[in-house]
Amino acid sequence: MPRLLLVHHSPTTSVGALTDAVVAGAHDDDVQGVDVAVRPALEATAQDVLAADGLLLGTPANFGYMSGALKHFFDALFLDIGGSLSDDGSAAGGGSEGRKPFGLYVHGRYDTTGAVRSVLSITGALPWRQAAQTLSVLGDVTRADEEAAYELGGTLAALLS
Repeated sequence: MPRLLLVHHSPTTSVGALTDAVVAGAHDDDVQGVDVAVRPALEATAQDVLAADGLLLGTPANFGYMSGALKHFFDALFLDIGGSLSDDGSAAGGGSEGRKPFGLYVHGRYDTTGAVRSVLSITGALPWRQAAQTLSVLGDVTRADEEAAYELGGTLAALLS
């Protein structure tokens, strides 16, 4: 059975609401045959990532960057989960063929640009491919934001079913 792994840092009610909506979407009744595993960023392991067929990442935007917890996830596991860099330190490229699909959601009070950029720069050096548009939410989480998060979870799960 394909496995979708959600790695998140949800320290606020806003990010928590988005995470809950993403999980609900991944469990939508129309999506069958996908195992959904949810791991806080500080608890996710390389084995979790390697066993997954697709990933969802969630983080708040903190001071123009991803959360420290999600950064720690990447720092601790990067080489073990297939990360590679070119000789000049940039992401080692390659086509999207055979790469695991992933999605990203980010919540910020005023801006998410730096957080999105930081996550995408790291995922560019992993054997992953972005399979859905990044969900960036600013300010209070609205019903429309929760619906978009639900759709993100459902989209990634459906890609694996």
